[in-house]
Amino acid sequence: MIYRIPECNLVQELKNIGVNPASIEIFMNKAAILPLKILKVRTPAANIIKQEMLACGGDCAVHACCITCSREHSDILLLGTLKHYRHILGKLGQMNYFGIAQISMRLSQFLSRQEIATQLADGRKLVYDRVAVMGIINVTPDSFYAGSRATQISAVLSQAGKMLEDGAQILDIGGESTRPGAADVTEDEEKARIVPVVRELRKQYPQAILSVDTYNASTAEEAIFCGADIINDISAATADPTMEEVVLRNRVPIIIMHIGAEISNMHTVANYNNVVEEVAEYLFDRAAKLESMGIGREKVIIDPGIGFAKNVGHNLKLMQGLSQLAGNGYPVLLAASRKSTIGSVLGGLPSDERLYGTIATSCQAVYSGANLIRVHDVKENVQAVRMLEAVLKCQ
Repeated sequence: MIYRIPECNLVQELKNIGVNPASIEIFMNKAAILPLKILKVRTPAANIIKQEMLACGGDCAVHACCITCSREHSDILLLGTLKHYRHILGKLGQMNYFGIAQISMRLSQFLSRQEIATQLADGRKLVYDRVAVMGIINVTPDSFYAGSRATQISAVLSQAGKMLEDGAQILDIGGESTRPGAADVTEDEEKARIVPVVRELRKQYPQAILSVDTYNASTAEEAIFCGADIINDISAATADPTMEEVVLRNRVPIIIMHIGAEISNMHTVANYNNVVEEVAEYLFDRAAKLESMGIGREKVIIDPGIGFAKNVGHNLKLMQGLSQLAGNGYPVLLAASRKSTIGSVLGGLPSDERLYGTIATSCQAVYSGANLIRVHDVKENVQAVRMLEAVLKCQ
């Protein structure tokens, strides 16, 4: 009998066979091909890297014109096991030409097993040994899903308590609807909606992690003063130039999202040649900018921005390609709950009938290695992802 072994079972199967325990890591380094794409490599470097990968038993795909050096740069696709990569890193690191040493350094950083965690200002740390669930609380009268609206503090406290009981690790409080056609909200009105709620939530649930959904720095600062732990900025800290300073000064984490447009036209559809690659490049560039200011990786969470300046096809490709965002040292958040793409795919369902489609996207987040999901329906999504995680881990 011959049968295929899933990668998640390899260690146990090696133990079942009775191999020398010291050899397990050696076998695991040879167990799976890990395709890695590197963008804009100088053509001579691409040719050298390809030859080195071939020499150690791996492979490297380059542009067809690399052989004649008739183009300046090429994206490259590396195909190798961890054993191949560790072998080639030793060689590439000694090549101080054509940018190869820098590529080797970046590759080494990518392959190192970095801890993915979010450090809160009060010393608490959010670790992602399993997918963290963020419950949505909209203190707005017009958010796209009526079931998430809670405009009275008593209703917010009740909703928050239920979400925490159902397994939410984070509560995300928003005071302005970002649905298409929503009315503009002034900063004063946003503060009036959010700040009292944050203050009461902090009193009622002192151990809860509170996130505030705003792109206004003054709202963020007041909310932090009243107990907010995380700022969720759909503009990736670009709409308000002082947001970066607020986050840095208060040492709070920030969620940066790809919006694909200005706030004023964020629901127009942008054009992309490769939506996953372009969104990833934008988010990593923004994260690097924040890091250069002193806002480290442990303070940044990235969100591909499902539904913002993207059509259904773009959104599906981003959800399929979530794994391309993961593994770069930043926690990845999927916020697809009950969004219009789900309704479109399922035949035009309204927002109140999109729960099952949302659960499917949450399961995709698990498969892709994402770290957080932002959802309206905490209990149902928690149960789905915890069951899937248990199956994948056999625990």
